[in-house]
Amino acid sequence: MPEMVRETTRTSARWLLAPAADDVPRPQAAGAALLRVLLGAMWLYNVAWKRPPDFGEDTDKGLFHFTSFAVSDPVFPPYSWVVEHGVLPRIEVFGWAVLLVETALAVLLLTGAWVRLAGLLGVAQSLAIGLSVAYAPHEWPWAYWLMAGAHVAILFSSAGRVFAVDAVRSRAASARILGLVWGAVAVVAGAVTVGYTAGDDVLEARGHRLGSTDPSFDLGTYNLVGGLVLLAAGALLLAAARGRPAAAGWGTAGLGLAAAVSLFAQIGFTDPLLGGTATSAAFLLSLAAVGAAVGAAGRSAPRP
Repeated sequence: MPEMVRETTRTSARWLLAPAADDVPRPQAAGAALLRVLLGAMWLYNVAWKRPPDFGEDTDKGLFHFTSFAVSDPVFPPYSWVVEHGVLPRIEVFGWAVLLVETALAVLLLTGAWVRLAGLLGVAQSLAIGLSVAYAPHEWPWAYWLMAGAHVAILFSSAGRVFAVDAVRSRAASARILGLVWGAVAVVAGAVTVGYTAGDDVLEARGHRLGSTDPSFDLGTYNLVGGLVLLAAGALLLAAARGRPAAAGWGTAGLGLAAAVSLFAQIGFTDPLLGGTATSAAFLLSLAAVGAAVGAAGRSAPRP
């Protein structure tokens, strides 16, 4: 029996980490990919207000405020007990865990990397949020159960077969289109940011926001330096996608990763050098993930 359990665990882990790029009809794969990207955009928008170091404990706002609804308006009493005695007293640690998980969800779903793992994480995080706030004032419980269900659909679909790093990993598609689209988005985002911040201080603490609360879409906030970083990352990614040289993809990966780490190290502690938020860091990590995929794949042809 223990051997059977170990083998089942290994098989499940291999399936979970394998590319979600099974051969299905193209419309089915495209529909699943659209759902994946929408969920990724949702998580990308929502990471900005998880702010260290206390995540709103001192002001009873932000993550601390919403998590406390699990106690004041309980959905499942045993979960409420865990939140009251285990989570809220350690909100600094719990807050970082939430921030990193939701950042990972945004990056993996938007880029289509390790989609099944993202689907499983999304189910768990959606249920945790639902058990915290579903019965809070002005909330609709079905929003959270449907959110969990959407991630179940991603988990068991081929959502990584179209416009995804998983498709590149499985050689179901080349990295060219993925790199060109993401590179173009980064260049446009960088150009817009530079245009809006050209008259500001170079290291303005709060930059230009690429998004809006209505319709709840956000690519992050950047000052002039942040905009130049986006331009550089996008230019490198476009060059890599066109094969001149493919190694420029690794340059995108390194630049995006370094910029994201700098934001995580500064948000909530000091003025970020890039004038950004956690959403900015997640978007830069998405560029890094695509850059690494393009760099690793070069311009290799997809598998027939």
